[in-house]
Amino acid sequence: MGPIRHRRRLFRAAAAAIAFGFALAACSTTSTETGQGVTSAPCPQAVDKSKGCIYLGVLSDLEAGPFAPLGKALNDGQLAFWREVNKAGGIGNYEVDITTYARDTAYDPHRHREQFRQIEPHVLALAMSFGTAQTLSVLPEMDAGDLLTGAGTLWSGWQYRDTDRNLVLDTGYSYCTEAIMGLDWFAQFQSRPRTLAVVAFRGNYGGDYASGALRWASENNAIVTARVDTGPNTEVGNQDGPVAEILANPPDVVLLATGPGETAEIIGKLVAGGYDGRFLGSTPTWNGALLKTPVAAAITSLYNYTSPYDGWDGRSVGAQHARAAALQPPTNWGYNLGWAISYPMKAVLSRAAANGHLTRAGVRGALNGLSVDSEGMAAVHNYGAGEPDLTAQRAVIGVPDANAPMGSRTVLPDFRGPTLQRVTLHGPCARL
Repeated sequence: MGPIRHRRRLFRAAAAAIAFGFALAACSTTSTETGQGVTSAPCPQAVDKSKGCIYLGVLSDLEAGPFAPLGKALNDGQLAFWREVNKAGGIGNYEVDITTYARDTAYDPHRHREQFRQIEPHVLALAMSFGTAQTLSVLPEMDAGDLLTGAGTLWSGWQYRDTDRNLVLDTGYSYCTEAIMGLDWFAQFQSRPRTLAVVAFRGNYGGDYASGALRWASENNAIVTARVDTGPNTEVGNQDGPVAEILANPPDVVLLATGPGETAEIIGKLVAGGYDGRFLGSTPTWNGALLKTPVAAAITSLYNYTSPYDGWDGRSVGAQHARAAALQPPTNWGYNLGWAISYPMKAVLSRAAANGHLTRAGVRGALNGLSVDSEGMAAVHNYGAGEPDLTAQRAVIGVPDANAPMGSRTVLPDFRGPTLQRVTLHGPCARL
């Protein structure tokens, strides 16, 4: 080999080494630390196969539990949300999959734990953990593994760092403050109740809602004639006991924190028994399918429900985007709930990716000080404070309407009542 050719080879080798060094430097400045649930391989249904995949788990009532219709619709809303996120470019260099590790828990805490332990090694976070007792049953393991979850529950404990361990992406209001705002609305737009009764599922859902109703009564000089614990019909058989207790001393308004089926039975049997008051229901009590039951007329004329988010007929930008993203008309308004509760997860994943720490610890750390705007579907939510700002919470008031899409119509999209402006809460209402 001649000296000229030798020098040329040395020059090419040096140039290649320099180029490789620049490539390494570029990678080191743009690389992201990743962990469990994040792969360089594309998602199974990838839009852009050059991107990696973030796997999120789903633990929900998807098939045969007492809240399956709501759980399915919630899941449809989340699927639509992440489908649009992926079409818009995903999260950094990744798209998001919430299908591979979606599991039906039938609203059973034992089954919830089993399914959690099966999918936990494979996901970065949970897009959904449906149910308060169910989520509490795995919270210590979530804490140990730095595993965040979207909130498929409105228990007030998720709004306090001492009880949610900075792991549950709560939004909107709690069941407790829902009852307070609902009664404020009732007092302003129906009639001021002198007496009220509460029928609620045992546990944190019903207990939280009932505690809020009792707090409202205390603040507004109302009398609670009955505070009745019950359970899903799959457990207790029927609602004859609560109906008999209410009829023994009929109040001006009956508040309900049950499932849709139990709601229909209680309303139907109370009206048949001569009760002539009204009904106010928590978010999970409503399903448009109730208008296909024999008690549809009573429900339409006597019942209202509250929600923390814009419904299908909402006018916010978020509600418009949710409608546009639906591949077909949703089965019920839970679709909008699923869409709305996905904004916080997108925000925290985006911040973690921008920080270069798309790991569980990185995602958990990214939650502190995060402010999430759900495009108007709910009030702006700030994370990291020790306690919630009750004055910022608002409620959407709905009424059944067979002529409206999804069988319901928004009466008031942004209600803020006076009682919540003056009460003080320092922990989960169900424990107060």
